[in-house]
Amino acid sequence: MAHTPTSNGNLPLLIQAREHAEALARADQYLAGKPREPQMRFLRGVILSETGRAAEAVTVFTRLTEDYPELPEPYNNLAVLYAQQNELNKARAALEMAIRNNPAYATAYENLGDIQLRLAVQSYERAAQLAPGNPGLVPKLARTRELLAPPKPPAPTRPAGTAR
Repeated sequence: MAHTPTSNGNLPLLIQAREHAEALARADQYLAGKPREPQMRFLRGVILSETGRAAEAVTVFTRLTEDYPELPEPYNNLAVLYAQQNELNKARAALEMAIRNNPAYATAYENLGDIQLRLAVQSYERAAQLAPGNPGLVPKLARTRELLAPPKPPAPTRPAGTAR
């Protein structure tokens, strides 16, 4: 979402500095006078997400999607929250809406790919329960899980000639 200095001041800087209490107070103060302003509502949802107040953030982003259904960002953030709650089908639907609203939204496509991988793992796990002797499932499940694993940090670089 584009933002103007007059609408959110230095709120993004406060969020980046993890000054969440101050950022939330400023957002609430601003919204008291302009309760429908979408950029500030979005930032408020981000603050709530980052402070572990997921249920409140879901409410903020859901209401934004209802009031401004053309905006893709609230759908993306809603999907992230749903994914954290393992509500993968809801996350997928929200990301599909984000992409429908902005077909060039790369972050939503990346997040959708991650959700699809997690759904694939669930499907392969269920298939393995139903058909434990199926040899084709084991490598598929392993490769899919590998794609979801966080990248391994690179090995430390050592000067030439030192022991490992």
